[in-house]
Amino acid sequence: MIEYKEWRHVFKLDPDKEINDDDLERICESGTDAVIVGGTQGVSFDNTIDLLARIRRFPLPCILEISTVEAVVPGFDFYFVPLVLNAGGSENAFHHHIDGLKKYGSLVKWSEVAIEGYVILNPDSEAAKVTGARIPKDIDEVKALVRLADQMLNLPIVYLEYSGVYGDPEWVQAAKSVIEQAHLFYGGGIRTVEQAAEMAGWADTVIVGNVIYENIEFALKTVEGVKGIRA
Repeated sequence: MIEYKEWRHVFKLDPDKEINDDDLERICESGTDAVIVGGTQGVSFDNTIDLLARIRRFPLPCILEISTVEAVVPGFDFYFVPLVLNAGGSENAFHHHIDGLKKYGSLVKWSEVAIEGYVILNPDSEAAKVTGARIPKDIDEVKALVRLADQMLNLPIVYLEYSGVYGDPEWVQAAKSVIEQAHLFYGGGIRTVEQAAEMAGWADTVIVGNVIYENIEFALKTVEGVKGIRA
């Protein structure tokens, strides 16, 4: 069983983006708690299994965040399934999950799966466009979405997703303040030690992705910001 509730820092790698072997090694040996493999577009079975094989050289948990049924690859340590709580319509919220369960429901090992209650907060992100996300207007709406995930649906994870831009710490703090049992993930725009440390003050786990492909040195320093580990 993957103890994701003990994670403080996680790197997220996109199968549709290039990373050389040296940088991948530095990411996997940085002191991060785990690596999540996932992306919004261009994710396929082939590029996902290729990235998994490269990560498997290193002794850290490797998790697949499922964005499309066609890219589900066996052999990961654990699987996260996003459920976008502010998706624009039931087709974007549930229909893909139903299609996946029709095909593979009898094969799912549920002890290796956790559902993420996603709240998309960047209207310009690809995730927002794909799901038709209805971006919250204020803190009260964020709190309502978090309560939906945490108290009504009893989901194990709430994921605040800013997708490439740095989020509002007050909104993250507000989300944390109403959670009773779920684990809070934050992802989006972390590019400095200071930003990583600030979000780590409220989120249970800070997820760092885009900066890996923009500036590997900055990416590695986020581990220090969250955990005090100098990579």
